[in-house]
Amino acid sequence: MNENHPGVPRLPITAAHRKRSDAEILRKLSKVRLLSLDVDGVLTDGGLYYSDDGHIQRKYNVKDGVGIQRALQAGVQIAIISAGVSGSIPERAATLGITHVFTGVEDKRAKLETLCQEMGLDMSETAHIGDDINDVPLLEAVGCPIAVADAHIEAFEAAVIITERNGGAGAVREICDALVEALAPPD
Repeated sequence: MNENHPGVPRLPITAAHRKRSDAEILRKLSKVRLLSLDVDGVLTDGGLYYSDDGHIQRKYNVKDGVGIQRALQAGVQIAIISAGVSGSIPERAATLGITHVFTGVEDKRAKLETLCQEMGLDMSETAHIGDDINDVPLLEAVGCPIAVADAHIEAFEAAVIITERNGGAGAVREICDALVEALAPPD
């Protein structure tokens, strides 16, 4: 069960859990060609820091960045689809080598469907990591829906995989590492 949402089962990506359902998790992740990420609450802890001059600042996790770079090297495309205003998002994406960056998006599902058409991918070949109710339509549409450990209950219910870590605290790294493992050729 999940401490953030009692009574909601979880499918965490932990060593102990992998022994029980490694095949199911790796099978889902092995089909992923495009990983879509929300920002606030997924790449960050959901907090927004305002400077005295009114600029928004976000805190990103360096480990998530390393995971994203590893996933890119393994051949997974990465997209950022956020309802949030851009601020630091394009700069962070550029630093990591993410070229598909969409901010201020009201309909995340429609944006990902359009991107998939442009890339020649099926939605079943995508994963999305979300944390809140505006991610739910997208989570319901992708082949591998993922929620962070501290997600809203509706995102939990729409997810197949729930991370052990909270958003902004290594949840993206957790999934990226699992993707790299799932896509690696067998020994």
